[in-house]
Amino acid sequence: QLQLVESGGGLVQPGGSLRLSCAASGFTLDSSTIAWFRQAPGKEREGVSSITPGGYTNYADSVKGRFTISRDNAKSTVYLQMNSLKPEDTAIYYCAKGRYSFTPTMGSSAYSYWGQGTQVTVSS
Repeated sequence: QLQLVESGGGLVQPGGSLRLSCAASGFTLDSSTIAWFRQAPGKEREGVSSITPGGYTNYADSVKGRFTISRDNAKSTVYLQMNSLKPEDTAIYYCAKGRYSFTPTMGSSAYSYWGQGTQVTVSS
């Protein structure tokens, strides 16, 4: 059974850091594109970052230079290191598996399996 489980969210002050984890099971992570999305209250879900099997990464302009996506295939886990967090980063963060091995886009329709999400709140 294919499953994605996010963890690592929480409450952090502006300027702080968090590392989110996306633990995968039921499929071969190293042949899959994985992306992180987020959705804030009253806003549409947006792509944050993605990583392909070959290590090609993509970032939304709003997080470039602050967030870093990485993968540990041996642990079947994808990470999102978030630094210099801002209040506007507050959202539920989801990880998702691309429909194809190489999914270069961060459009949500290109992703077929989703985790349950983890809440990130940036506030003083």
